[in-house]
Amino acid sequence: MTQLHATAVALDGIGVLIRGPSGSGKSDLALRLIDDGADLIADDRVELDTVDGKLHLTAPVTIRGLIEVRGIGLVNIGAVQDVPLALIVELKPRDKTERLPEVKEELIDGITIPVIDIDAFEISAPAKIKMALHIQDGKASLIE
Repeated sequence: MTQLHATAVALDGIGVLIRGPSGSGKSDLALRLIDDGADLIADDRVELDTVDGKLHLTAPVTIRGLIEVRGIGLVNIGAVQDVPLALIVELKPRDKTERLPEVKEELIDGITIPVIDIDAFEISAPAKIKMALHIQDGKASLIE
């Protein structure tokens, strides 16, 4: 089992890992996704484990169900666990994200996971994550 400094949510049972430096908007973006129907997996620390050839996301027991809501405090909203990872979101400032990027993937424990770079504070950030998942499941396609 590997533990990462990241936040994770589940959209319709599909795990999204949100990575970025402190203050980059991981919890803020997760909160917006949760407000739109996603479920929290973990905030600030995420555990990755390989199960039946897939990476699964869960929260460490000590922080399970907790999310930091800046300006409000630490809130217990409950969480889902053991969700298969489908997408890694790398948070970058807008001036560091490409308009038409090459397809990116990351190999973790021999498993390839798609990666997208987005600015967490763009209003369209949750929609971009959903679009990336739609591309994965064939509901949309990239034009190359």
